[in-house]
Amino acid sequence: MNYIFYALIVISIIIGAINGKLQDVVNSIMSGAELSVKIAFSLIGIMAFWLGIMRIAEKSGLIKIISKILKPITKILFDELPPESPAIGDVAMNFTANAFGLANAATPFGIKAMEELKKENLGQNTASNSMCLFLGMNTAGFQLIPTTVLAVLVGIGYKNPTEIIAPTFIVTLIAFTSAIIFAKIGAKISKKVEEFKEVQND
Repeated sequence: MNYIFYALIVISIIIGAINGKLQDVVNSIMSGAELSVKIAFSLIGIMAFWLGIMRIAEKSGLIKIISKILKPITKILFDELPPESPAIGDVAMNFTANAFGLANAATPFGIKAMEELKKENLGQNTASNSMCLFLGMNTAGFQLIPTTVLAVLVGIGYKNPTEIIAPTFIVTLIAFTSAIIFAKIGAKISKKVEEFKEVQND
């Protein structure tokens, strides 16, 4: 990715020089750098506020309560796992933290959940259906509060940054649901393929 951005910068400078607009390119680079610094500093306040709110929710036990509510749903989705598998609780905690913008708290839960799912996979080298489902759901990134995007919009002076909350919720919900559906379809196809191979071997 670094090479791509480097190439874009070099190509822009070359094209600007050829077209006699090198000064415009330089001015754009300088103004862009200045804007990025302004946005970075403006992010500090809003990020500190939301992370503080989410930290309070975490310390007060609200996140754990929500994860307990989600645990039965998690058991249904990850039906390949034993009912008392520790991975179920970790998955619920991961998605709860992600939904409330607690990315720093969600990461350890996600890593731990994947480790537990790997243990349930009985040491196989290929990812299990549960691992694929978890990865898809986690990548979809369902969010109730898009903290980072809100902070960026506030930083650039957007008049009504909160108007993105509803669209973000809808889009991430669709992506989240789609990830579940496609993972389940993939699991069924994989099962059919395995059954077909067993029949062929017999």
